[in-house]
Amino acid sequence: MSIAKGAELPAPERTSLAEIVAAGQSILESEGPARLTMQAVAERVGVRAPSLYKRVRDREALVGLVAGACIDELTQRLAGTEDTIAGVARTYREFAHERPEGFRLILSTAADAQSLARVSAPVLRVAEALVGSAEALEGARLITAWATGFIQMELAGAFRLEGDLETAFDYGVSRLTAALSTPGD
Repeated sequence: MSIAKGAELPAPERTSLAEIVAAGQSILESEGPARLTMQAVAERVGVRAPSLYKRVRDREALVGLVAGACIDELTQRLAGTEDTIAGVARTYREFAHERPEGFRLILSTAADAQSLARVSAPVLRVAEALVGSAEALEGARLITAWATGFIQMELAGAFRLEGDLETAFDYGVSRLTAALSTPGD
């Protein structure tokens, strides 16, 4: 097979979408959301920034892909936990402590609706088991709002009064479980 003079060969694959997303997650956690740029990711994966545009439309798409990867990781973790408020809340909290910027990104508008539905499924199952299918969404929102609020305050260092945060978290989990386990009026 001969190649005509002046014909261009296809460029070799220098990076994959998975490598781009992994680099984005790493930058997000180590340097924060402001440094999650096409240029920073390109440098991390060893290509020039214009090369990334072959795989990722723009920074907004990059942030969306990173948010989706964070949600996928949390979804996998939640799939392996017990179907109780304590199980999902502790897993959610562990994820937030290990990936605080990813946790914050999940809560932003960067996450797509389908990914959010996947990560919400375990919480909905727990809520449905406690309050029934008619009130499962409301129960899941209560669980998520409490856990998210607690974790955000914890990560921000906003709990400044005396006391043990582990005890406070366990107290909240047990009170929330008791409240949702009580038959409605």
